[in-house]
Amino acid sequence: MPKKKKIINLAVIAHVDAGKSTLVDAFLTQSGVFRENEEVLDCVMDNNELERERGITIYSKNCSIEYKDYKINIVDTPGHADFSSEVERVIKAVDTAILIVDSSEGPMPQTRFVLKKCLELGIRPILFINKMDKKNARAQEVEDMVLDLFIDLKASDEQLDFPTVYGVAKDGIARKSINDTNDDLTPLFETILDNINTYPDNDEKPLQLQIYDLAYDDYLGRIGIGRIYQGTIKTGQSVKISKRDNSIKDSKINQLFVYEGLKQTAVEKAYSGDIVALAGIDDISIGETVCNPGEVLPMEMIKIEEPTLSMNFFINDSPFAGQSGKFLTTRHLKARLDKELEVNMGLKVEQQSNTESFKVSGRGELHLSILLEKMRREGYEISVSKPEVLMHNDNGQVQEPVEKVNIDVPEKYSGTVISKLNQRKGIMQSMKIENNYVKLEYLVPTRGLIGFKSEFINDTSGEGTLIRSFEKYEKYKGDIAERLNGVLISQNNGTAMAYSLYNLSERGTMFIKAGTKVYEGMIIGMNNRNNDLTVNPCKNKKLTNTRAAGSDDALNLSPPRTFTLEEALEFINNDELVEITPDAIRLRKKILNEKDRIKYNKNK
Repeated sequence: MPKKKKIINLAVIAHVDAGKSTLVDAFLTQSGVFRENEEVLDCVMDNNELERERGITIYSKNCSIEYKDYKINIVDTPGHADFSSEVERVIKAVDTAILIVDSSEGPMPQTRFVLKKCLELGIRPILFINKMDKKNARAQEVEDMVLDLFIDLKASDEQLDFPTVYGVAKDGIARKSINDTNDDLTPLFETILDNINTYPDNDEKPLQLQIYDLAYDDYLGRIGIGRIYQGTIKTGQSVKISKRDNSIKDSKINQLFVYEGLKQTAVEKAYSGDIVALAGIDDISIGETVCNPGEVLPMEMIKIEEPTLSMNFFINDSPFAGQSGKFLTTRHLKARLDKELEVNMGLKVEQQSNTESFKVSGRGELHLSILLEKMRREGYEISVSKPEVLMHNDNGQVQEPVEKVNIDVPEKYSGTVISKLNQRKGIMQSMKIENNYVKLEYLVPTRGLIGFKSEFINDTSGEGTLIRSFEKYEKYKGDIAERLNGVLISQNNGTAMAYSLYNLSERGTMFIKAGTKVYEGMIIGMNNRNNDLTVNPCKNKKLTNTRAAGSDDALNLSPPRTFTLEEALEFINNDELVEITPDAIRLRKKILNEKDRIKYNKNK
C-alpha cells in the first residue's frame, strides 16, 4: 500500500485580475503535472468557455501538486463579489491561503471581503505581492497597506505576523526578498512548508466529511466535494448523512475520487485531511456531514449567502421564436433550471403560479447573466424581465441591500460620476485625489446600481474603474429615478430600411442597422425625449424617374448602439423584456401590439 502523504490544503484568494489562475498554472507546471511535450493553455483551471472569454474565475476549482513528500491540494477561488458564496465555503476547508495583491494597485475591495472571511476562520495567510515586473511597482508601500487592512479587520497577533513573498506569477517566479535572483517558485513552496502545519493524522477517529462544493456529471449524477476532517472513507461504504434540515439519511458511496494534478482519480480509500469527490448520493448538499453509521457527528452548517436580485424567465414568444434555438418550451426551461440548481447553490428558482414563468434569484447581475449566457450557448431561447432587488422585512421595516462601491476616475469626469451616484441615493464615504485621478468610496443601494455600469463607462470614456461588493441591509431609501429616455418601437414586421433609419436617427439613437429583421413591439432605438414612440423602420423611399443630385447617393448612417447581455438587462424598464436566443439579443415590449399596450396602461 502506498505511503500516506502529508497533506496541506491551500486556497488562492485575491480580487479579479490579480493573478490567481496564473499562479496556479505556475504551481502545476513547476511541480511536474504536465508532460514535457504537453501543450498547456494559459489559466488552465479556467476551463469554462465563459471564464476564458471574460478572464475571470466563476467556479472554484480543485487540483493537487506534490512537492517533496507533501501533497498540496489547491483551490482556485473566484475574485468577483457575485461569487462570494463560493469563496466563503472553500476557505472553511483549507489550512492556509495565499493572498495575492498587485504590486502597484495594492489591496482592492474584493481583497477585503475574502481576507475578512479568512481571518474570521483563524487562517494565517501568506502574502504574495504579484506583478513585481511592473514599472510602477511599490512593494513596500503595498505591504504596509495590506498590514493596515489586517489591523482594520481585527487580525490576531499571529495573523499580523504574515510571511511575504514577492514574484511574477506569469513567469513562475517567487522570491523571499526583492533583491533575490532565483527564477522559480521554490521560495514560495518552502514558505508554505515552513509556515503551515500539515493536517494532523485523524484517521483513527470517527468519520467527519463536510461537503463544501458540488459538481454534476451526466453519468455519475450529482457529485459532492468535501474535506475529510477525521476518519477514513472507502468506496462502497455505507454512511449516514446529517442533512441541512437536521434529519439523518442512510446512503452509500458508489465512487470515490481524489485530485491528482488536474484530474479526478478514482480510489478505494481516502484519509483524513484530503479533499475528495463523492458520487452516488443524489441529494447531497453543501454543508452536510458524511459520517459512519454508528457515530453521527454533524459539523456546524455552512451558511449559504442569500440572493439579492431576481429576474423572471419566460419562454420566448416573439414572432422570431424558434428561428435559432433548440429548446423553446416551459418544460425545457424548467429542466435546465433544475439542472443548474444541482450545482449552483447561490441560485433560487420559483415557478410562478399565474404564468408559465420562473422567478430566478441570484447574487447579482453578473451571477444571473452568466447563467443566461450559458443557456443561450446551449441552444435555449428565453425572454427575461428587468432585474429586481430582493427586499428584507425586519420587524415590519422594509430593508434593501446596500453595496460598497469603489471608483477610480480621471478628475475631469469625477463631477458627473458624483452627481449620478447622489441621484441614485448613494452616500459618499471617502474621496482622495492622486495623480489627476479621484478615488471615491460610496455606499449605494443595489437598486441604484442597476443600469449604472454602462452609463459609467460612457461618462468616463472607458477610463474609470468601478468595483462593487455587497455590504449590508439598510432601511429602504425611497424612490430612485429609472431610465429617463423613452424608446423607439417598431410598429410592424419586416426589414429595417436605411431610408427610414436615417430619418429616425434625428429622433434618437438607433440600436439596429439597415437590413435587420424587425417585428411589431421590438425596440429599435432610444428616443431623445422621455416618451415611447411607435415608428415604422421598414418604410422605403418611393421610387421615381427623377433623381435628385447628391441626395440619392448612399445614406450615411451612424453605427448603431449594440448591447452586451448585461447592458441589455440594465437598460430595460419594467414593461420591457430582453429576448435572448443563440444568435441574437433583442429588446422588446412585454405587450407587442400598440393598441393593447395603450389599453393595458389605461387600465393600470
